[in-house]
Amino acid sequence: MERRPGVPRLLREINDRAALELLLASGPLTRGQIGELTGLSKVTASQTLARLEERGLVEVVGEQAGNRGPNAALYGVIASFAYVAGLDVGPEFVTAAVSDLNGEVVAEVTAAPNGHDDPVSVVHNAVVKACRSAKVAQSRLRGVVIGTPGVVDPRTGDVHFSFDLPLWHEGIHEALARDLRRDVTIENDVNLAAVAERAVGAARGVDDFVEIWVSRGIGLAVMLGGRLHRGRSGSAGEIGYLPVPGVPLAEDVKAMPGRLPSLAGGLQSLISSEAVLELAADHGFRGATSAEVVMAAVAAGERGEPLLDEVAHRLALGVASVCVVLDPGLVVLAGEVGRAGGSALTSRVEEAVARMCPIKPEVVTSAVDGNPVLRGAVIAALDQAREEIFAA
Repeated sequence: MERRPGVPRLLREINDRAALELLLASGPLTRGQIGELTGLSKVTASQTLARLEERGLVEVVGEQAGNRGPNAALYGVIASFAYVAGLDVGPEFVTAAVSDLNGEVVAEVTAAPNGHDDPVSVVHNAVVKACRSAKVAQSRLRGVVIGTPGVVDPRTGDVHFSFDLPLWHEGIHEALARDLRRDVTIENDVNLAAVAERAVGAARGVDDFVEIWVSRGIGLAVMLGGRLHRGRSGSAGEIGYLPVPGVPLAEDVKAMPGRLPSLAGGLQSLISSEAVLELAADHGFRGATSAEVVMAAVAAGERGEPLLDEVAHRLALGVASVCVVLDPGLVVLAGEVGRAGGSALTSRVEEAVARMCPIKPEVVTSAVDGNPVLRGAVIAALDQAREEIFAA
């Protein structure tokens, strides 16, 4: 670690960062409030605000009345100082959002690839369309984070395996950065959903938790000490491959004729969208998606309980396995099945896990509004942009 002496310049940097972080987190504040909350003297707080004003980062946004004497000026961050882009890239649609420095989304667009198989073209078009909608020049983006299904190598930043996006291969990360003319981060989609969950969802402020995404397949994100745990190769969270007694392994499934490649063997064979639809049909529930049949079971009351019990039991096999290793304390169920089941599903999973192992985690439903992957991508991009600004 680089050691820097406490020279005046470093102290100014620390003060500037503290004031800016406070304004970003708490909104407009007076000079006195900034000094009180940061521990800076009035003189130092004034000097700090003057430097931030000179950089174009803050401005006077109003006055605070109610005190004796002149009204105190309220300072706020200039949201248009920088913008970021977050993307959720899937096999059928790409959604891009542009946010200002305060975290307000100023534009969100969704588009189909429209025959563009090249990942660089797909992302480029989405970013251009979102920037045009926001009336923001692409050159003003200070952070770009892309969420994709699959395994992202933390050493290279490339997707090195994705069933849904087979053309996302080694070299795409560098090609995207070159095309967009700035650093780009590619992140697993479930990991970004967990980032959003910790920032604005059911795990707000929780340092240790896991998020299980149940949709077409099943995925897992692990948050330890407030940081994502990706593993050496980026494969941490590939819970779909978890071996389950009585269920074929991945190598066995590959040899089965007529089976979808998405059925990877292991736990995913029990809880994928196809598996849930088959199970629901056995219980007399039919629908176009796994979320539909789970919602129908919840609405059916007593008649739907056997289906919910079985889905919860299958999920609990994965949850219990994770809990005996990590003991996270909190488990968030997300994805279309997790959200469709609501408390009727989470309570059953919680009870089933308690029967399987000595650890009893709290199991809750995701509470992120809108698209959690996109929300997490924007939050991650904002963190990068703010860090870049703090370090400037």
